[in-house]
Amino acid sequence: MYLRWAERNDYEAEVLDVSPGEEAGIKSAIVEIKGDYVYGALKGEHGVHRLVRLSPFDADHARHTSFALVEVLPEAEETVDVKINPEELRIDTFRSSGPGGQHMQKTSSAVRITHLPTGLVSTCQGQRSQHQNKEAALKILYSRLLKLYREKKEEERARLKGERIEAGWGNQIRSYVLHPYKMVKDHRTDYEVHDAEAVLDGELDGFITNYLRSKVGK
Repeated sequence: MYLRWAERNDYEAEVLDVSPGEEAGIKSAIVEIKGDYVYGALKGEHGVHRLVRLSPFDADHARHTSFALVEVLPEAEETVDVKINPEELRIDTFRSSGPGGQHMQKTSSAVRITHLPTGLVSTCQGQRSQHQNKEAALKILYSRLLKLYREKKEEERARLKGERIEAGWGNQIRSYVLHPYKMVKDHRTDYEVHDAEAVLDGELDGFITNYLRSKVGK
């Protein structure tokens, strides 16, 4: 469905991974879709989708209800580049208190660097010169900024992913009914169409547009 939607909208799509089901069908799949504003368009598809149909895998052709969890995430950055602006640093020097004899005690060779935007502090007094301590403190500060950056990225990723949702009753955002009647309905916006085959063939723009409109001003 999403591959056909991407094709209809001239987006580049690629199946990165497919896990087959234990008996039949597909257990999970990962699809990468590239294009301008594609994440903004598809983020509303995140959630549980419910399908009601006559199962082709049932010899009795009984009606079955199944659920699929769709997760929509922006592509993670491949590289992390943390830049330190010298104007955002406060550098203090003080006398070393550790071992090292008279030289370390009488000169202000120890360095404390404060990163003003974040409040992170790194201190170094183990080297014999102020210059060496400053270089070491900057390396420590960079590592701490990198750690903070990655933690924030993980928090943002978790926020975008949302709470863990079970693919089951009561959690569905949309239902695709193929039997005994045909209808696709979005339970968040009440938007519905009766050409279920067209939706499964990628005609999702009506659902996407109505969801985005429902979020305007919220």
